[in-house]
Amino acid sequence: MAPRKSPSSDSVTPVGRMLRFLGLSALAGLIVAGLLLPGAAFVGAGANAGAAMLNDLPDELPDEPVAVPSKIVTADGKLIANFYEENRTPVPFDEIAQSMKDAIVSIEDERFYSHDGVDARGLARAMVNNATSDSTQGASTLTQQYVNNMLINAQVLRGDSRLTLSGKKKVSDKVKEMKLAIAVEEQMTKDEILNGYLNLVLFSGRAYGVEAAAQYVFGKSAKDLEIWESATLAGMVQSPTGYHPVRNPEGTKKRRNTVLRAMLRNDKITQEEYDHAVEQPLDVVMEAPPTGCLAADFGKYFCDYVERQVLANPAFGPDVKSRQALLDRGGLTIRTTMDSKLQEEAQKSIAGQVPNDESDGVGASLLSLEPGTGDIKVMAQNTDYSLQENEKGKTILNFNVDKEWGGGEGFQSGSTLKPFVALTWMRNGGKLIDTVDASVDTYPTGTRFAASCRDGGYVVQNGSTWDINNVIGGLKKRDRIDEGLFWSVNTPTVAAAYHLDLCDITSLMTELGLRRAVDSLPISPDNPSFVLGADSMAPMSLARAYNAIAAEGLYCEPRALLEVTDTAGNEYPVPEPDCKQVLDKDDVHQISPILQAITDKNIFSDEDRPFPAAGKTGTNNNMSSTWFVGYTDKLTTASWVGRWTNQKTLAGETINGIKRNNFYGTEISGPMWLDYMEQANEHSEYEAGKLPEWDGPRFSDYGTEGSHPHGKDFYFEDIDRPGPQPYSSED
Repeated sequence: MAPRKSPSSDSVTPVGRMLRFLGLSALAGLIVAGLLLPGAAFVGAGANAGAAMLNDLPDELPDEPVAVPSKIVTADGKLIANFYEENRTPVPFDEIAQSMKDAIVSIEDERFYSHDGVDARGLARAMVNNATSDSTQGASTLTQQYVNNMLINAQVLRGDSRLTLSGKKKVSDKVKEMKLAIAVEEQMTKDEILNGYLNLVLFSGRAYGVEAAAQYVFGKSAKDLEIWESATLAGMVQSPTGYHPVRNPEGTKKRRNTVLRAMLRNDKITQEEYDHAVEQPLDVVMEAPPTGCLAADFGKYFCDYVERQVLANPAFGPDVKSRQALLDRGGLTIRTTMDSKLQEEAQKSIAGQVPNDESDGVGASLLSLEPGTGDIKVMAQNTDYSLQENEKGKTILNFNVDKEWGGGEGFQSGSTLKPFVALTWMRNGGKLIDTVDASVDTYPTGTRFAASCRDGGYVVQNGSTWDINNVIGGLKKRDRIDEGLFWSVNTPTVAAAYHLDLCDITSLMTELGLRRAVDSLPISPDNPSFVLGADSMAPMSLARAYNAIAAEGLYCEPRALLEVTDTAGNEYPVPEPDCKQVLDKDDVHQISPILQAITDKNIFSDEDRPFPAAGKTGTNNNMSSTWFVGYTDKLTTASWVGRWTNQKTLAGETINGIKRNNFYGTEISGPMWLDYMEQANEHSEYEAGKLPEWDGPRFSDYGTEGSHPHGKDFYFEDIDRPGPQPYSSED
């Protein structure tokens, strides 16, 4: 059927506009006197009062967009989650069943195609009823209802109550509705108005618009509705809560049949079609699409992180409230950096190593970043995303991120920070083949560490010594920096830190994104124990720091958003890769072979490496937190396993059917990393290439006694600092 305009919309002359204004003024006066004042005498309430009211009312609808759900998708387009306050999917007029159009017109406004926005006949009927009975009738046309819904939509977007134009209306509301309805009829065809109405109105629950309603109630598209289904939906509009097919099936069916009779009366269906339709059961589905991260298809913790990123970004509104409204109503498509294939592989690897709910308070997570961009490819953990924090294996806490982004207080990082001491050593002119006295294991009260950003540096206090222990014996000797790093012994790391300025170490760590999870503040040089991983961090911090090593020193801020658009085609600014060269490439080329050797020995078990990779293990003192953070040239992944509800040791814990007498990064975090990275390596875009190699002098046998001819020997006695001096407990 060709679009039909309002009967008078093609020939609106100045005289015609004047007559229309006078007529509407008179109608307004009658409304004041009769329509909204049932039983009142409306003598004396005339056009003068109506005209005065009209002059103060707008004659254009607000242009706010209609609320449409937003969605978060992966980089490859897979849906993660929907967000909506009103579930709505606008569809063009030709994608709505003709029976649906006929049903809504027949029951709501059978003179829709003959009036010009305000039905004078209907108004007269309502006024007579209201003047002669105790009941009140309205007389809103479909055009007026469209106007009313558009006004409500605009007010909700502006933060007003949805009830502003619902329920009992003031006289000015009704007149405003009429004036705007006539204006709309001059600007839109009848079919456009009907299409707008059907895409806007509430049908049931949070299903707004006929497409969402058809999917919700019947599980099908609006274009595929049968006659009796269309009648059911059309009947629900009058009372979306009252005519509910599940809670009130008899009332809903009775209302449906009323609509069918109206369709028959208006010659929209035949008697045979009517007889068949009234015999049909309701046969409803009543399944709404889930909304929010709690109902996400997968990647729920990443979904939570993305939502927080949007709510914190001024590009999406001046404040959190407006950003939330945009997310719930703005029809955004938020394309993220996540790779759905890798996310699936990560979840499988986690479940294979640390099944959820097997052991109380044992968590596991994997987080992957792309070198050179900082794109977050994977964010996975072994718990169920849930608000029921008191239930085993359930938490809303995101293990992978800082507290400000939905995480907790983090986990002690252990030996994963040792490479950054070595990198600071090289940054200050040293070499990995330099030696320090690793026999020194006692730093008595009063021992002074250099810390130029702190007045007087750091002095060991509390009336006790700081005693350093090594897990591996036999290395309390003169050790090379690279040797101490490879064997992950503590005494050479602390000795190197003693020769350095603590503030130089923390400065580099800050440049590489290492920070405390609890407050996102930089690592403090106030206590040198930070070099051994005493501070608690989120996997995101460690992943981004190692990601810089993977990218030959190029540090990139992690990012989750690739593109954000809305249904109107508008694009919202999202961060481009934010990268800067932090590490010298030569330094990376020196340390990377050491980290490759660590991976070969501890993760690949000295077997033929399946792919080039490098990284570092880490375990805190009481074995409640273990790590392996490793990288290829295509992917950097932080693997963590540990306690998240308490700090009780995991030594002796049975996990995945295996009793773990010792609980190191090599025992469980490393294997979980390897299982996942082997699967990732099968995908061509993540197939590992050659890592940087150093062709300079280096030792060939880790643990060999003695110095390297090209290195320099550093001695404690060469450092002139006042107060007690560190010493070896074995002397």
